[in-house]
Amino acid sequence: MITEAITPSTLAEQTAAQTAGWRFDNSYARLPDYFRAEWKPTSVPHPRLVVFNEVLAQELGLNPAALRSDDGAQIFAGNVLPEGAQPIAQAYAGHQFGYFALLGDGRAILLGEQLTPDGRRFDIQLKGAGQTPFSRRGDGRAALGPMLREWLISEAMYALGIPTTRSLAVVLTGEPVYRETALPGAILTRVAASHIRVGTFEYIAARRQPPEALKILADYTIQRHYPLLADAENPYLSLLYAVMERQAKLISQWMAVGFIHGVMNTDNMALSGETIDYGPCAFMDVYDPTTVFSSIDTGGRYAYGNQPQMAHWNLIRFAETLIPLLHPEQKQAITLAETALETFPYTYGRYWRENMLAKLGLQPSSSTEDIVLIKNLLDWMHHRQADFTRTFRLLHPQALPEEDLYQQEDFKNWYAQWQQRLAQQAEPLQAVQARMQHANPWIIPRNHHVERALQLAVEQGNFHYLKLLHEALAHPYEERPEFATYAEPPTERMPGYKTFCGT
Repeated sequence: MITEAITPSTLAEQTAAQTAGWRFDNSYARLPDYFRAEWKPTSVPHPRLVVFNEVLAQELGLNPAALRSDDGAQIFAGNVLPEGAQPIAQAYAGHQFGYFALLGDGRAILLGEQLTPDGRRFDIQLKGAGQTPFSRRGDGRAALGPMLREWLISEAMYALGIPTTRSLAVVLTGEPVYRETALPGAILTRVAASHIRVGTFEYIAARRQPPEALKILADYTIQRHYPLLADAENPYLSLLYAVMERQAKLISQWMAVGFIHGVMNTDNMALSGETIDYGPCAFMDVYDPTTVFSSIDTGGRYAYGNQPQMAHWNLIRFAETLIPLLHPEQKQAITLAETALETFPYTYGRYWRENMLAKLGLQPSSSTEDIVLIKNLLDWMHHRQADFTRTFRLLHPQALPEEDLYQQEDFKNWYAQWQQRLAQQAEPLQAVQARMQHANPWIIPRNHHVERALQLAVEQGNFHYLKLLHEALAHPYEERPEFATYAEPPTERMPGYKTFCGT
């Protein structure tokens, strides 16, 4: 829900904080102090709620009626702490574009972990909540545009069925932030399975904390995300394999929908297997493996086609931190890590094949002919500058797409090969088409629509277009004529289109 005008509540702010249904536990805050710093959000003058995710609030066991008011805005701005919250800034490090740095939450405050009615645990974090001990000359604030982008794209990813952090609310702070110009300040409430990152382990390894620190963090990660590994013969080696498995599946899902993260630094790889941090992210229109949108990725390190390799690189950094836990003898520990890491390309390749075959309506297969069929289509799309999402959605096992682009001989030749492959499956073509519609989204967050929606919201305070776009993206696999405009690719290419981190 986007709300452009909030009706003031009759409840007092503190009452709202108590009656909203918060049920906090603070297990991360109970870890030794070298993992975090106790820190409260910096208050803001005039918070106003502009986005509130009522469905997510209900899933978390919260009371939307107590939070959709001005009193709720005070909570999401950090001016009033929910009952049971124990705010902290988390410490972590990261390889940023290949270069190591000590980081930490420079503009985010973890309020605590909400326990849902069905027993799940989610971090509740305020992003843009002011300076912390880790701010490193930053102002600790966030601008409205990037926070709305994270809300819009993260919720679109959730609707696509891709593991992701979620967005509960966005509030205007009532004060500007200064980047290249003055911009409206905002705070996003992010919901995550956790914020444990590859960079969290790198921080502990780099700071040479007490010897038990690494084991404490690894045990905590296992308990929180991989509890079945606790009784494994080598739980830390099993943790490495499990994290690689989730990341292989996640990246393959990104690739299947043309998503480009834009800043795959190790501090942006969550060990839970969720997509985290939607700074310079975007979705690809015309298929090109070298596509880069991030303004800071001048070398194309995190281009669309490089994402699997960059995930592998990040996991190598994670494995390095685990060496002391894998085996008492370092040489043997390194051998165990290297053996594990060698499996990642194969694990990723298996997930990628499954996803791409599903997009073509084909049953899982390891046939080299099927891989050639997939790659030939991608090569054709690259050569013809075809739209990635639209091409897959238009594919039909019983008829060529009607558009002129798909009447070319080279496409007809590929289509005939696909038809021959489908004929080998003992499955009605109607069933094939139904499965394809569940694998190929009808709509994605098209960059030209995203930019227009953010521009109207930031420059004019007009959230109507953003609201409609959000509604359109809520059911990406269903063709809904009323939202057809938002599904269309741009009429002209967007040369030089760039996205920005917002920091």
